[in-house]
Amino acid sequence: MTLAPDRLERFARHIVLPELGGAGQVALADSRVVLIGCGGVGSPALQYLAAAGVGHLTLVDDGRVELSNLQRQTIFTTEDIGRPKAEAAAQWATRFDGALKVRAQTERVAGGNAAAILKDADLVLDGSDNFATRLAVSDACVALGIALTSAAVGRFQGQVANFAGHLPQHSCYRCFVGDAFDSEDCDSCAADGVLGAFVGTIGAFAAMQAIRALVQGRATLGDPQWGSLHLFDGLAPSLRTMRIVKDPDCRGCSGVVVRS
Repeated sequence: MTLAPDRLERFARHIVLPELGGAGQVALADSRVVLIGCGGVGSPALQYLAAAGVGHLTLVDDGRVELSNLQRQTIFTTEDIGRPKAEAAAQWATRFDGALKVRAQTERVAGGNAAAILKDADLVLDGSDNFATRLAVSDACVALGIALTSAAVGRFQGQVANFAGHLPQHSCYRCFVGDAFDSEDCDSCAADGVLGAFVGTIGAFAAMQAIRALVQGRATLGDPQWGSLHLFDGLAPSLRTMRIVKDPDCRGCSGVVVRS
């Protein structure tokens, strides 16, 4: 694949980066990403994935835009209130860059439909708001051999990590949280509060980590840092990183045979 002259101009600031270059930009244009959740984390992540030229985007969210979303979900406006988030987000992306292939899915991801939704992806970026969805996504990624970028926010605490549980030596998201959280009972930003600028920070960093994984083997930026959980304290502010090791008893990734 080669980039057309207008694409070369659009991504010139990427291409001159020796860590990314033309090969990395072509890799992004070829990539297929499924974004789970178009909310506080997913909205800024989508903005930077689209701006990076990720060529194929599937946006999954079963919610609708509410007035209270606009404090942090900056791709939406008051005119979008009441619309399905996935559809409004897809419209934003196509207006931003008409060359992108964008598809909206207005459904909730669960164990029964996860594989069908994710099957064509090179990477899944999960910004969903409950453990049941996160674990269903993680298990499907492992089974399908798909890389996973996981991002979450709780008040002023943020977490971002890349997982490759389908690879024998690497952990999956379930290795991190275990089985006890396999439910939809999660703290919510409606009850706990959330600062818009902070979720924007986490969503943008998640896009950065996704880009690392997408250009692996094509550019020197491509160190996915599998299993490195980056923990953000938005109040301090501070960042620390911890290693998530593979759990030999994990029912999500231990002994899994990846489907070809």
